[in-house]
Amino acid sequence: MTDSRAASAASPRTGAHGTPARSPWPALWALVIGFFMILVDTTIVSVANPAIKAALDPSTNNLDNVVWVTSAYLLTYAVPLLITGRLGDRFGPKNVYLTGLAIFTLASLACGLAPTLEVLIIARAVQGLGAALMTPQTMAVITRTFPPQNRGAAMGLWGATAGVATLVGPLAGGLLVDGLGWEWIFFINIPVGVIGFIAALILVPQLPRTAHKFDILGVVLSAVGLFLIVFGLQEGEHFDWAAWIWVMVAAGVVVMALFVWTQARSKGEPLVPLDLFRDRNFSIANIAIAAVGFTVTSMALPQMFYLQLARGLTPTESALLLVPLAILSGVLAPFAGKLLDRTDPRFLLVPGLLLVGGSLGIYTALILNDAPIWAFLIPSALMGIGNAGMWGPLATTATRNLPPRQAGAGAGIYNTTRTVGSVIGSASIAAFMQARLEANLPGSADAGASFGSGALPPQVVGPFSQAMGQSLLLPIIVIAVGLVAVLFMQRPSMIRPHGAPRDAAPAAGASAQGAPSAQGAPAAQGAPAAQGAPATQGAPAAAGE
Repeated sequence: MTDSRAASAASPRTGAHGTPARSPWPALWALVIGFFMILVDTTIVSVANPAIKAALDPSTNNLDNVVWVTSAYLLTYAVPLLITGRLGDRFGPKNVYLTGLAIFTLASLACGLAPTLEVLIIARAVQGLGAALMTPQTMAVITRTFPPQNRGAAMGLWGATAGVATLVGPLAGGLLVDGLGWEWIFFINIPVGVIGFIAALILVPQLPRTAHKFDILGVVLSAVGLFLIVFGLQEGEHFDWAAWIWVMVAAGVVVMALFVWTQARSKGEPLVPLDLFRDRNFSIANIAIAAVGFTVTSMALPQMFYLQLARGLTPTESALLLVPLAILSGVLAPFAGKLLDRTDPRFLLVPGLLLVGGSLGIYTALILNDAPIWAFLIPSALMGIGNAGMWGPLATTATRNLPPRQAGAGAGIYNTTRTVGSVIGSASIAAFMQARLEANLPGSADAGASFGSGALPPQVVGPFSQAMGQSLLLPIIVIAVGLVAVLFMQRPSMIRPHGAPRDAAPAAGASAQGAPSAQGAPAAQGAPAAQGAPATQGAPAAAGE
C-alpha cells in the first residue's frame, strides 16, 4: 500500500498514482439509506404507541409498559456503540454495516409478527443491536473519505438524514398505522433494508482495517451502569419510587463512575480514549448532542398522546402536523452544512437550538390553552428551521479536529452520547408524564378509563391535556442546557476561506491543528487530502483508529 504521505500529495481530483479518485458521495448515499431507516425507527413507534397499547396491552392504564417498545430499542442501540465503532476499524466498516443491516431487517420482520408486547419488546431489542452495528460506520466513512475543508457538506447530508428521519418517523407511522395497522411500521423496513443492503454491497468500498484490543471490562461496566440507570428511571413511577429503585439508579451512577475511572487508568487500549475530550469542541459537541437526543425523543410522546387522545386526531392527522418540520429541516440542512465549511459553528448552532427550544415553548402554550389544530403548524415550521442548524453543525464540529487514529473511536463516542441522551429522554419522559398525570388526575394509573383505547371521557380531557403540556417542560429545560454548552465552543481553524473553491486548502493557521502542509502531509482529521474516496492504494492505514 502506498504510504499516507504519497496519498495526501495526490491532487484533489486524483488518487495516489494519478488515476481518477473514486468519489465518496455514492458510498455515502448508500449508507444514508440504512442510517435513515434505523433513525426513523427511534421515533416511528411514538405515533403508534396508542395502537400498540390497545392491541397488545389493553388491560392496564400505565403508560410505562408500552414505552419500553421504544426504550428497549434505544437501550440496546446505545450500549454497544462504543465497541461497534472499533469493530468497524477492525473488520472494515462495510462488513460491519452489512451485518448490522441484515440483523436489523430480520428483527423488523419479527417485530411485525409479534403476538405479545413482551415479544415485541425483545424483537425491538434485537433491532437495536443491528442498528448499533450500522450507525458508527456512516460517520467514520465520512471522516475517513472526505477532506476536512469539505466535510461540512457531507456532514450536512448526514445531519439532514438524522434530523429528517427522527421527524419523518411519526408521519410515516401515522400513515401506516391508519392505513395498514401498527405491524406495518416494522414490515416497511424489509424492502428498504434489502435495497440498502444491495446499494451498500455495490457502492461502499473496502477501507483499510486496523487491529484493536477490545476493552471487555469497559463494555461490561458501561452496559451494566446504563441499564441500571435507565431501568430505574423507566420503572420508578410504576413501583411508586420504592427504595430499591433509588438504590438501582444510585448503583448505576456508581458503576458509570467506576467505568470512567477504569478508562482513565487503562494501560492498554481503553474503550473510551479520554484524551479525546481534551479537544473543547469535541467535548461540548457531545454534551449538546446528548441534550438534542434527549429532546427529540422525549418531545414526541406527550405531543402524540395529546393530539390523538385529547383532540381525537388519527395517527395520520397528528403526524401531518409535522410536515413543515420535516420539509424545512431536509431542505435547509445541506445549505447549513456548506455554510459551516466557512463560518463559526456557533453562528448556526445558537439560533438553531434557540428555535427548537422556542418552538417547544409554543407547543406547550398551545396544548395548555386548547388552541386550534392549525396553530400547531407554526411551531412545527420553526422547529424545522432550528433542526437544520443543529444536527449537521454538531457532527461536523465534533469530528473536525480528531486525529486519524481516533476517528473511529470519536464517531463511536459521539453516537453513543447522542443515543444515551435518547435513552434517558425516553425513560425520563415516561416517568415525568406519569407523574404529571398523577398530579392532574390522582389515581389515574388505577382508574377505569384507559389512556390507550383511543378516546377519553370528557371530564378527563382537560386534566390529561394539562399533564401532557406540562410534560413538554422537561425537553425545554434539557435543550436549554445544550444551548448554554455550545456558547463555549471555539471557532475551528480548519475552515475554508469565504469564496475559496471547494478543493482549496483550509484557512491559514490550520496547520497548527494538523491541517495538510504544503508538502501534502496527512490531515489530522483522518480524511485523505484527496477529494476522492478510498482507493486501496491511497487511503491512510491509520484512519479511523
